[in-house]
Amino acid sequence: MNRYKITILCGLLLGAAGLRAQDTLPTSLPTLEPNRIITRATLYGVGFTNVFDTYLSPQEYKGIDFRISRESMRMTKWMDGNVSQQTFFQADLGYTHNRVDNNNSFSGLANWNYGLHYNFPITPNFKLLAGGLADLNGGFVYNLRNGNNPAQARAYVNLAASGMAIWNLRIKNHPITLRYQLNLPLMGVMFSPNYGQSYYEIFTLGHWDGVIKFTSLHNQPSLRQMLTADFPVGRARMRVAYIWDAQQAKVNEIKMHTYSHVFMVGFVKELYLFPNRKQK
Repeated sequence: MNRYKITILCGLLLGAAGLRAQDTLPTSLPTLEPNRIITRATLYGVGFTNVFDTYLSPQEYKGIDFRISRESMRMTKWMDGNVSQQTFFQADLGYTHNRVDNNNSFSGLANWNYGLHYNFPITPNFKLLAGGLADLNGGFVYNLRNGNNPAQARAYVNLAASGMAIWNLRIKNHPITLRYQLNLPLMGVMFSPNYGQSYYEIFTLGHWDGVIKFTSLHNQPSLRQMLTADFPVGRARMRVAYIWDAQQAKVNEIKMHTYSHVFMVGFVKELYLFPNRKQK
């Protein structure tokens, strides 16, 4: 009989200790801060490119384009948490040939954007974004048969207007995020040699007059468009994208353009930045 009393007494003591411990737990978990959630995506793609530069050749060169991109997006605390921040980097390499197929060229361009967008929620699942971004570009075009001027450098910086539309939907209980983005350069500066001027004259003889030009819609009517779709595959989250990149300019009597249609695929990750806690 004493054995049963001891067992009951121990059970009561353990139950009281459990209730005491339960009282010390928080009543609710802390909510995640939206400005600490970062969405990152890395994509790889291939497509078609059309390259034209009268400094090197009067002909268009068409061929294949290989591209990689990396993007990060997050909300900020600015304007009551309605402003998002975007960084976007892409690099491409093209291999092209002329119309009569007797010459080839290589081209490459690296592009980095930093943008801020104000978010306008239209419905709980659809929103529009509008803002601007800094657009930095650097690259080259190399013609395999040219002798005196075999290559042309590409270097320009722009301030661009940018807009997005983001739609979250579900198809058979699978969440899908669709996005369309458009970037339109408004003003900037571009490096370009004068027509017929060699790079030896610029960099060795120091003939820099007129090689840095102001650009705007009148002499650099360019446009970048991107359509993406995010969807889950198992535990992973994938993204497919289509990029239409139209870069063109007429500076120092030199006409140039690069038109690219690229399809890309990759993975998306969401990271949470925990605040630093001071150690006691």
